[in-house]
Parts: sequence; structure tokens; C-alpha cells
Amino acid sequence: MRRERPARLAGIDHVLVGVRDLDAARRTYAHLGFTLSPRGVHIGWGTANVCAMLEGGYIELLGIVDPDQFTNNLDRFLVQREGLLGLALASDDAVALAADLRSRGIAAEDPKTLKRTLEAPGGTVEPEFTLVHLPPGTIPGGPAFVCQHRTPDLVWQAPWLTHANGARALVSVTAVVEDPGAATLACAPVFGADAVMAGLGTVEVETGRGRLRFTSPEGLARLYPGLAAVPRFAPPWLAGLRVAVDDIGRTAAYLAHAGVAAFHDGGTVLRLAPEAACGVMLEFAAAGCGA
Repeated sequence: MRRERPARLAGIDHVLVGVRDLDAARRTYAHLGFTLSPRGVHIGWGTANVCAMLEGGYIELLGIVDPDQFTNNLDRFLVQREGLLGLALASDDAVALAADLRSRGIAAEDPKTLKRTLEAPGGTVEPEFTLVHLPPGTIPGGPAFVCQHRTPDLVWQAPWLTHANGARALVSVTAVVEDPGAATLACAPVFGADAVMAGLGTVEVETGRGRLRFTSPEGLARLYPGLAAVPRFAPPWLAGLRVAVDDIGRTAAYLAHAGVAAFHDGGTVLRLAPEAACGVMLEFAAAGCGA
């Protein structure tokens, strides 16, 4: 097994949050202090999104706007719950990365092009992406794919990068699995054997930008202390997201002023109940505090 991460793999690009009402989800995340991009509609699909663009990665709120068109199984997901739906990995050359992954024994699909319309201030534009879907179970917890941004300047626009809650970057994604050790070994062909490490109550994988944290159903409550209750779904499933902020004190003050209940762990992390963030166990963490 190769020990190094593929050269064309840059880590976590974004996470997808499946929501039943996209306008309501926009209001929810705006209330949490995120600046949301204008609505984007996937061309040829029945889905649309709004995104919280960060300096490192972003959060995509994904909803259905035309159930008669292709929804990429979002409709099936939403029958069960809202919350973290999938994970996109970043690459500057999806074609080369797909070839590298195949050489590691991962049956990556052929690259596909996806466009979406975006209602930008200067008029409607069409961001373009190259996607490479990975086989189910490649990253335990949920669907995963590679995303190469062909028009990043249309997506990362300066007015969308400043957030009232101080959000800066994606730090980690938490997945609930039956066997965390086996899950991280499953990720080793993607990220390299050297990326696997032990964490506090988890087993973790360093992706190059952000970490994947794997925990058991029993370990989830220990990983999110202070919450009155944690959701319980049959594993594997994606549960939580940690976001780095400029100043955890200012973030706490913002949430308190907005009337958002958050558990403060004593100085470095704020935790929100999943019902406050469309099913996501959302954490805000002081920059540099780790996964």
C-alpha cells in the first residue's frame, strides 16, 4: 500500500448538507452568522444550492427544486433525515487524480462535467466543475467524489468570504461507523497510509486540508460532550462538522446575541445541537485547536 497522498489530491473541498427546504436552510445558516452565496441551480438536474464559502473549503446546502428531474438520490436521503450527505475532495486535475486512484486499486469513475447557474450580482453566470465519483465505501460514512473547480473565481467571490460568526475554514468531518479502525484503513489507499492517526476518542485521517474523524455509535456522545442528546442512525453516516473561526469569544458572543444555544467546552470549541444547523452536529473551534 502506498504511504504517500496522491500529488493531485488537495484535501477536503466541501461538504454537502441535504435539506428539505432550501430557503429555510438559508435563513437558518444566515442566523448562525454565515454569509450565503446566491442560489445556484444544477443544469440538467433537479437540485439547487446555496453555499457558505470559506477561505478553506465550503459548506453546500443542497435541496430539491424539481423532483421530476435527476436528484442524485437526495430524495432518498431526505426521507430519513436532513444533515451531512456527502463529501467532495479537492483536486486541480481530476483526470490525473482519477488515474492515480485507479492505480491504487480504487475504481474511480470517468470524469464528468457539471455546470450550475449562479445568480451573481453582475448577472447570471455558470460555474463549471469536473467531477470524479468514487465507489461506495471508499470513504466510509457517505458518498464521496473529487471536485475540480474550472471557474473558481465565480465561486470564491470576496463578499461571500466574510462571515459574522468569524468562520474561516473546514477543520474536520465526523463519521459514525461500526469499526473506526477498519474505516481509516479503508481510506488509506485514497490518502496514503501515513495519513492515518489516532485521535481523542476517534481514529483520524489527515486529508491534506482538513481531517476525517471516525467514531463508533457509542463514541459519538463522548466526542460531543455537553449536548443534551445526539442523533442515532444506523452506521455508517456523516454526523458532524468542525469549522475554524477567527476568535472563539467573538463567535460565542455573536451566537448568544442571535439567541442560538451553544455549549462552550471551556475555551476552544462551541457545539450546536443538530436541530440548530439542519441536522449537522456543528462545531466552531478556535483556529489552530486541531480536529
